Amino acid sequence: MQTVQTNKRILLSNVLFATDFSQSSKGALPYAIALARQYGAKVFMAHAIAPEPHLSVPLDPLPAKADPARLDAERRLADLARVASVGNTSHEELLERGDVWKVILDIVQKHDIDLIVAGTRGRHGVSKLVMGSNAEKIYREANCPVLTVGPHVPALETQDWGLKHILFPTDGAEASRVALPYALSLAEENQAILLFLRLLPLIPPAYREADEASARETLRGLVPAEADAWCNPEFLVRFEFPAEGILRVAAECAVDLIVMAVKKSSSESGIPTHLPWAFASQVVAEAKCPVLTVRG
Repeated sequence: MQTVQTNKRILLSNVLFATDFSQSSKGALPYAIALARQYGAKVFMAHAIAPEPHLSVPLDPLPAKADPARLDAERRLADLARVASVGNTSHEELLERGDVWKVILDIVQKHDIDLIVAGTRGRHGVSKLVMGSNAEKIYREANCPVLTVGPHVPALETQDWGLKHILFPTDGAEASRVALPYALSLAEENQAILLFLRLLPLIPPAYREADEASARETLRGLVPAEADAWCNPEFLVRFEFPAEGILRVAAECAVDLIVMAVKKSSSESGIPTHLPWAFASQVVAEAKCPVLTVRG
């Protein structure tokens, strides 16, 4: 098994902001811009126009200048690009017609995207991303990390996103450590407190001490030797159900970002695998801070 390199610096050059122009997607834009400014990245502001309906007699596509859906999307993208949070951040507006996931995949490949940023609809949780696609489809299939801004995340009032507390939950498995370089790098960039969290199965209190000590030692082993010079690691062990435990710790510690790994969807069935992070959707839906997911 290949060991994950945990001490490498993460660089972001190209950030994809996916939008359907809803209020929830607009709330995610300032977070995309803040990260882009911090890393000197370019933001691609993208929208997927719904594909043409299937007709028994195919018609020639409308010219771009006569396509009302495209014209409306162009206007809305231009309006987004003029909002105050964008300012002089390097950005480009992209419009493509087709299935949302295919559009995202095409943009990721064409523009070497390092990070996808998207919001989620409030009432529907994460059953649909802002552009109408399945949330798990995006963050379990994308080859790059995905920053999801859920319905309970407060608006970013300033142009800077001050990351003071970052939460990294792990089940101890190698697959979950794929997200660790991002947690470490963001902690370094922001001189933030990095909270390592291990959630253990519920067992009688009399048997917890040894398991807690072992889990804490495992967490300490994830931190590179030189990390104390540029971040402040803390180690938490709780006996709690995963999603509830992550959300509770995030709220108690006023976390600004959760960084966690997710498993890839099954290529055969298209159904997301559910170990070790079956609860990612619940965390994204209910977290009061953005969630950065990295596919393991």
